[in-house]
Amino acid sequence: MEIDHVAIVVSDLAKTLDLYTKTLGFKEIYRETLADQGVEVLGLQAGSSVIELMRPLSEDSPVARYRGEAETKLHHTAYRVADLRSELARLKAAGVRLIDEEPRRGAHGNLIAFLHPKSTAGVLVELCQKAH
Repeated sequence: MEIDHVAIVVSDLAKTLDLYTKTLGFKEIYRETLADQGVEVLGLQAGSSVIELMRPLSEDSPVARYRGEAETKLHHTAYRVADLRSELARLKAAGVRLIDEEPRRGAHGNLIAFLHPKSTAGVLVELCQKAH
């Protein structure tokens, strides 16, 4: 496993994008709306890493409620795996609580699944398998 991206929920995407691109010098590498997840996501190249900014599409969405009154808030860390289904089965057998029992579509058509923070020391963890 290796880090795929770190995701941050933002209230003002334009303002946060200015900070990351103009001030910090990161480059925008993707942007898409995931209506089924209620977010617009924007990826930024930060060296060999990716920072993903997530803007909730509505203020009553779970992601917006998670952010609360904060301008930005760390949401999850995503790790890349070669075979998501087998990794989920392995983790479930090891007693890890899964939010997603089955992979679902994420940004760029990747397969994703989340692990419950109660099984990951309080951190929301996403596993992702690159689309082929």
